[in-house]
Amino acid sequence: MDFYYVKALHIIFIVTWFAGLFYIGRLFIYHVEAEKKEEPAKSILQTQYKLMSKRLWYIITWPSLFLASFFAFWLLYKDPTYLEMPWMHVKLAFVLALYFYHGFCHKIYKELQRDEINYSSTKLRILNEAPTVILFAVVFLVVLKDTINWIWGVVGIILFGVLLMIGIRFYKKIRAKKSWDKFEKELIKEDKKSEV
Repeated sequence: MDFYYVKALHIIFIVTWFAGLFYIGRLFIYHVEAEKKEEPAKSILQTQYKLMSKRLWYIITWPSLFLASFFAFWLLYKDPTYLEMPWMHVKLAFVLALYFYHGFCHKIYKELQRDEINYSSTKLRILNEAPTVILFAVVFLVVLKDTINWIWGVVGIILFGVLLMIGIRFYKKIRAKKSWDKFEKELIKEDKKSEV
């Protein structure tokens, strides 16, 4: 098979792998947040999230990991000079971090399938940003290759991570405010009903 076809397949399965990782994180958050719902909504939602997670995890995410890796090894086999490039070593370190992240997501997936909730939705939101940081780092490495200034690249990735954390905290405050406003409106409605 031509080198460019292999490269195209590698990129396609990288995209589907990341799509699976991004969405599984959202499903984890929804599953945990459903724990606060009243019955029967809680059971209905969690059953649905378990099913959606199972399909996403085993039909899209795991196969994409294996296929992306298979085509990556094939590319390295067809052109081993990539392994001599310093940027590739850094990229492979980020890919290794992504494998660890995937493994950690599998652990959370198994826990949620057993109805074990060990993480808050806030912690899961923060965790869900890890593949975003890795994606940015890898894309910039692949595009810029040796022209990247490593110090500024690392600083940029750290700043990006900090901005994501600030964004998560800001979002949490907005959500809390909306929940409080909704609670106040419900209290006012109940007061008006009791007056009548």
